[in-house]
Amino acid sequence: MDLATLAGLAVLALVDSTSFGTLLIPVWFLLTPGRVRVARLLVFLATVVAFYLAVGLALLAGAGALLERGADALDGPAAATGQLVLGAGLLVGSFAVGPRKGPDGERRPSGRLLRWRERVMTADGGASTYGAVAVLALTATVLELATMLPYLAATGLIASSGLGAAQQAGVLAAYCVVMVVPALALLALRLGAHRLVEAPLARLGAWIERTGSETTAWVIGIAGFLLARDAASRLPWVTDLLGDLGGGLA
Repeated sequence: MDLATLAGLAVLALVDSTSFGTLLIPVWFLLTPGRVRVARLLVFLATVVAFYLAVGLALLAGAGALLERGADALDGPAAATGQLVLGAGLLVGSFAVGPRKGPDGERRPSGRLLRWRERVMTADGGASTYGAVAVLALTATVLELATMLPYLAATGLIASSGLGAAQQAGVLAAYCVVMVVPALALLALRLGAHRLVEAPLARLGAWIERTGSETTAWVIGIAGFLLARDAASRLPWVTDLLGDLGGGLA
């Protein structure tokens, strides 16, 4: 796996780290008055990582089976051209993704997430509370399945990297951990400097709720760019064209 692919995976993981499940809900935990529920937040993030890892491993297994059955066809110019068209379409389409707002003009998370948030924030503790935290994490990630384009792009890059199955699983696990690193960093800041970070955390949570559609547009655009870049590298006529354009501009 080359440096460019690793850099692309890092970018996708950081984009994935800004979703409702990986950042906004953890910020809600951190904004709870009083003592931070560290164990609840860690259970939540562990559930998110486990869910994404399970989905990713299933996707890699399916991609591996597909590659075994039709590796030559999938690596041919027709498949690469189709991937290039798909990537370019996603990149162009990202500019057409408009904001989706509520009646008051502001974007809000779903009522289901809000209800689960209130339940896990006000519960006294115990096994049932941690079960509710896990359900909240699963609910958030399932609701995000429709916008998993960065993750789908990442699993595609990993599947076509040429690594063995164990290495692919390791890279995928690292990707999932990177997705929750920002939330863990905010937890450390919240524990170490509560008064300094409380107001910025509140602004961050409001910003994520308000700019969700714009983030989705960026997600689609980045995924499209990475898919198109990977396809272009396997099409000689594209690399020749880009080389000619670069020479002409020089």
